[in-house]
Amino acid sequence: MKAVGSVWRKTVSFHEMPASPCLCDCYQEELRELREQPIDPLAEQEIINSIEEVYFSNDSFDMVQHELEKLPPVLNLQELEEYRDKLKRQQAAVSKKVADLILEKQPAYVKELERVTALQTNLQLAAVICTNARRQLSVAKEGFTEASLGLLANQRRRHLLTGLLKSLRTIKTLQRTDVRLSEMLEEEDYPGAIQLCLECQKAASTFKHYSCISELNSKLQDTLEQIEEQLDVALSKTCKHFDVSHYTKVQLAYTLLGKTQTAMDQLHMHFTQAIHNTVFQVVLGYVELCAGNADTKFQKMQYKDLCTHITLDSYIPCLTDLCKALWEVMLSYHRTMQWHEEHDKQESTPIPDDAAAGSDELVVDRSYVKKKLEHGLTRIWQDVQLKMKAYILGTDMSNFKYDDFIVVLDVISRLMQVGEEFCGSKSEVLQESIKRQSINYFKNYHRARLEELRMFLENETWELCPVKSNFNIAQLHEFRFMGQCRSPSVSPSRQAASLTSPAEKELSLFQEYLQEGNPFEMHIEHKEEESEDVLASNGYESDELEKSVYQDYDSDSDVPEELKQDYVDEQTGDAPLKSVSRETIRSKKRSDYSLNKTNAPILTNTTLNVIRLVGKYMQMMNILKPIAFDVIHCVSQLFDYYLYAVYTFFGRNDMPVPSPSLPTHGGREAGTARVVGPACLYESSGLGLISSRLRTTLNRIQESLIDMETVGENAGVHGPAEDRKEKVPSPHLSHLVVLTNSGTLYGLAQRVVATESLVFLAEQFESLQSHLDTMMPAAKKPFLQQFYSQTVSTASELRKPIYWIVAAKAIDYEQMLLLMAGVKWDIREIMSQHNVYVDVLLKEFEQFNNRLGDVSRHVRIPLPVSNVLWEHCIRLANRTLVEGYANVKKCSNEGRALMQLDFQQFLIKLEKLTDLRPIPDKEFVEVYIKAYYLTENDMEQFIKNHREYSMKQLANLVNVCLGSHINKKARQKLLAAIDDIDRPKR
Repeated sequence: MKAVGSVWRKTVSFHEMPASPCLCDCYQEELRELREQPIDPLAEQEIINSIEEVYFSNDSFDMVQHELEKLPPVLNLQELEEYRDKLKRQQAAVSKKVADLILEKQPAYVKELERVTALQTNLQLAAVICTNARRQLSVAKEGFTEASLGLLANQRRRHLLTGLLKSLRTIKTLQRTDVRLSEMLEEEDYPGAIQLCLECQKAASTFKHYSCISELNSKLQDTLEQIEEQLDVALSKTCKHFDVSHYTKVQLAYTLLGKTQTAMDQLHMHFTQAIHNTVFQVVLGYVELCAGNADTKFQKMQYKDLCTHITLDSYIPCLTDLCKALWEVMLSYHRTMQWHEEHDKQESTPIPDDAAAGSDELVVDRSYVKKKLEHGLTRIWQDVQLKMKAYILGTDMSNFKYDDFIVVLDVISRLMQVGEEFCGSKSEVLQESIKRQSINYFKNYHRARLEELRMFLENETWELCPVKSNFNIAQLHEFRFMGQCRSPSVSPSRQAASLTSPAEKELSLFQEYLQEGNPFEMHIEHKEEESEDVLASNGYESDELEKSVYQDYDSDSDVPEELKQDYVDEQTGDAPLKSVSRETIRSKKRSDYSLNKTNAPILTNTTLNVIRLVGKYMQMMNILKPIAFDVIHCVSQLFDYYLYAVYTFFGRNDMPVPSPSLPTHGGREAGTARVVGPACLYESSGLGLISSRLRTTLNRIQESLIDMETVGENAGVHGPAEDRKEKVPSPHLSHLVVLTNSGTLYGLAQRVVATESLVFLAEQFESLQSHLDTMMPAAKKPFLQQFYSQTVSTASELRKPIYWIVAAKAIDYEQMLLLMAGVKWDIREIMSQHNVYVDVLLKEFEQFNNRLGDVSRHVRIPLPVSNVLWEHCIRLANRTLVEGYANVKKCSNEGRALMQLDFQQFLIKLEKLTDLRPIPDKEFVEVYIKAYYLTENDMEQFIKNHREYSMKQLANLVNVCLGSHINKKARQKLLAAIDDIDRPKR
């Protein structure tokens, strides 16, 4: 309606331009005609829509100017008339539309006109009432006297003066508030000071129209700002030493100021600053104390640079003081959170309706404070970690003593426990930092320990280290931690404290040290360690046992009473159901040459040192799991090197066919008589002394751990020095150890001590497997399993090559071959008497038995060792017998019977010397003797099936049988079969 009206007015205005009367009359006439013409509503709406938008704009629009500007440069009368007619039609349409709208609103217009008339009537009535009221008021004014008005004026003046006096007294009080505010600030009564200051400000605002008060108001504002500054200082003091009453005052003061959230923001800033200032001052104090040089500007250094100036001697004390100081800061934060939790519980009471509005703001403040405090836990611990990381990495710890480094790990472990209890953090920053230092330290430490182990091994005389029969690695200080079964995140000192009261519920550090004490104080206290009691007196546990070991083994006095009554099973400790004979006891006694001695472990000082080293390594691994694999790898190297040393010293001398990969002995025992005959027989029999698994293990150790650069013939083979950084030179046997003396069975005592100490070490490793497995990362567990299956389990396999050397030299097998060569085997009658070589061989075995007894007086020879020795000797003797029989040129059936008689006599007497059952290689000799009687076809099958015999032995068997039951043609056929078997070996 408004838009149409605007267009209507503008259109009318355009058509109402000044013109002559004649033109006006014509125009009026035209409009009238247009209005009188009936127009279709749709057509009328289309005409209105065809009006330009600009006509619907504001009233300041100049439509005349607009239309004139639209005229073309060259005017055309016809076009102008057409355009004029169009504008007329538009004007008529708009006029008609406006008229229709006016007619539509006519009833409303009439009704509104009636209301205006009624309003005019009411106004006239009000004017009459006002006129009367003014007239009556004039009468009342004239009716009062001047005296009455004077009394009223005086009363009003008195009332004003009374108020003025009260105001002056208040102003006087306000002027004196400065003194009281200063007193309250000195007393640290911040809430009272703020309350007083706010009341003064409120009073001052009441009297601000006085000029003296405006100045006082400004002064009170300055005082309030000063109070806030002092309040901020007071808030910062709570970061190091939290005091409940002090903090309560500070928080109440901030509440009065309405700045609870601001106070919390400031508090976190102060804690951050407190951490930085604390660690800087502690480190600066130690640096300046140790430097003793005032010229160095340590105070201007960055904290990270300052940490690099800590000396090795002051590192642990400074670390402890740092942790103590940081503990105080974190404890203050913990107690701050406790205060807010308790405060919120006390104030969480039902709120009246009239205070609901204020309570909403209080709830918002509490929620903000709670979230801020919870978020601040992680932030503060992160700051602590970063500061400690700079300190940990600021010093090279590779030259620390082991005990000192363990203390460092223990302190950091305790700090990580604090972090876990503080905010549930796993302390990744601390773990990574200490892991870097640990790996660096451990590599250097392990390298030094390997060199130290080499020195021990090269100076080891392989004497027995006397320990008690109940010796266990748990008795060593280095393994005490295993009994505590603590997690790596708990420090040893913490665990020791918890063990004292297992029934009580373990308190967290923040509960235990909430009021007093510090969890890091105990690290600087030197506690006396419990003394170890693992060594036996004089190597024996009683004088009676010491005496008994020198008694004759053939007498009954050396048999313990319990053995005289019932034989006790050595393996189980149980007695059989029925008693055994004295002969059984004697036979059992021959196999174990130490029944009178205690079954104390056989180990050396070097073994004990290796075990202690393993304990130390496991301590470090237990405290810091991230380097567990590195530690276990180094533990495996300790065992590898010990195993390789024992093999090098005792297992590869005079080996018949040395391994092509393993180095030979280098001529250390050039004077030793080399066993040729039986040794070669033993090796050629296929019963190798070194198993493929043991050979692989020894080769692996040599390639990965042994530095062969020091060996002349291998110089320059293994690459530059950088590649050999992790390797250790091969050890050399001490010149004090003599292995060439037949009187000592070629160093059997030393060999037993060395080998059995290795077996004992392997047993200790087996007992530690489950503990190591729990420490090993899941991805690295196959390494540990492989180490145990391929290395630790092979320790007992070294007995064969080591004791074989003794067995090969202890009995003169070559003499027996010579005696057998002098025997005539082509006899024609069956003999009832065995040959003399059997007696000589048995005498050798008796001497061997006596020498074993002599050795056992000094070193206990365990049953497995004596069994291996006897097995080696019997196997070599049996192979020597076969070799002797294979050297026979002519043999009859009676000669073969004599061979069987000799061997049976040997077996009967041998069984009395040893209870080793069955006799090793018994069938090896018997089958060879009986093969003499085989037919041609059976002999051919025998050659194919019995590869354990040498080609020479098989060929001799065929040649000896020639003429008796094998002809020349069959002989050629059988020799060809033997040659076919031998050909793949060439």
